[in-house]
Amino acid sequence: MDLGEGLRKAIAKLTGATIIDAKTVREFNKELQRALISADVNVELVLSLTQKLEDAALKEKLPEGVSAKDYITNMLYEQLIALMGESFVPVMKPKHVLLLGLYGSGKTTTAAKLARYYQERGLSSALIACDVSRPAAYEQLETLAKQAGVGFYGIKDEIDVRKILKGAQAALKDKKVLICDTSGRNALDKSLLDQLKVVDEEFKPDEKVLVINADTGQVAGKQAKEFDNAVKLTGVVVTKLDGSGKGGGALSAVSAAHVGIEFIGTGEKLNAIELYDSKKYVGKLLGIPDLESLVSNVQQAIKDANVKPEEMASEELSYSTFYTQLKAMSKMGPLNNMMASLGVSASKEALEQSEVKMKRYKAIIDSMTQMEREDGSLLSNSGRIKRIARGSGSTEKEVRELISDFNKMKKMYKLMKNDRNVRKQFSKFMPK
Repeated sequence: MDLGEGLRKAIAKLTGATIIDAKTVREFNKELQRALISADVNVELVLSLTQKLEDAALKEKLPEGVSAKDYITNMLYEQLIALMGESFVPVMKPKHVLLLGLYGSGKTTTAAKLARYYQERGLSSALIACDVSRPAAYEQLETLAKQAGVGFYGIKDEIDVRKILKGAQAALKDKKVLICDTSGRNALDKSLLDQLKVVDEEFKPDEKVLVINADTGQVAGKQAKEFDNAVKLTGVVVTKLDGSGKGGGALSAVSAAHVGIEFIGTGEKLNAIELYDSKKYVGKLLGIPDLESLVSNVQQAIKDANVKPEEMASEELSYSTFYTQLKAMSKMGPLNNMMASLGVSASKEALEQSEVKMKRYKAIIDSMTQMEREDGSLLSNSGRIKRIARGSGSTEKEVRELISDFNKMKKMYKLMKNDRNVRKQFSKFMPK
């Protein structure tokens, strides 16, 4: 059970109670403690939070017109925001960003994500390969730079970071944001510190950002403090937050170390990075919809998939337009992120099955002829179904399952298109 599921379960127990008395509050707090501690949040922080909730519920006078349930839930929301730290707003101006981190933190991928993030907001960006320790680090960063559509500089097999940085400053002088990827270690040792000092002196970074894997949980706070003491960090990026049960522990630990969280990584794709907003993060945990982020993600996914807006809003749903919509959805990252934005919880197994089905449906449509994509009635022919199944590596049953699901969607699509209110809401998702 992840942190969000545990918190929502605790709140459900509270809202399902007929009266809010001491026994109900303490049972609610036990559920909270179980959820937070299992997410690797520091025990002392958990006990402090739940004690505040208990005191507020049992000792404070409730505001007029506010129920005890609503008051406790709102206080939980505010306490979690305080626990998870301040939100971040980046300074959008030319700068040098130095990325630091231990092995396995996701530093190199984060470098490409950040470069893409800034470039999409009007600041031309480039990556500098100064990880001179890890085999294939140069090739990995070069590949990621191409995928992100940003600049790149490195000197293959060069171990002198000064030489690399001098070359980079000259070669990338037209770029507004330079992001330097550095070597990692299993721990912050003297050799890593010495190398970082050289990079710091030559690169003159405006920002020094530590990349930490959410799987480290409470240890994230210790890492942040050690690096901050050594090089004076300006911020932290917490990666792999989507798949970690210890994400809440990592975020709260970094906040407790008094080092600001700037971005969070929410998946493997280069668009799977978000500005850290503690209100939005806690809102997702508690099942509060974040429609603003959802709309933004849909618009970006449509652009990334090179989909024309008219294809998404076509008057008639065909296999071609359905395929276009599947392609855009696949650019949005894991389904659990999308569901969280809607404030909807679903089991991990159900979401994984849905993602598998989406991929299978794309493969099946890929195996259709253009005529079949435009005229679904042709698929009543069993010979066509057999050919499509063979071409897509699917079974005939799976092809028939797509046809059945598609026909149901087509009916629903027609009803929605005839509803003026639905059309008005749908227009929000179109790229500006």
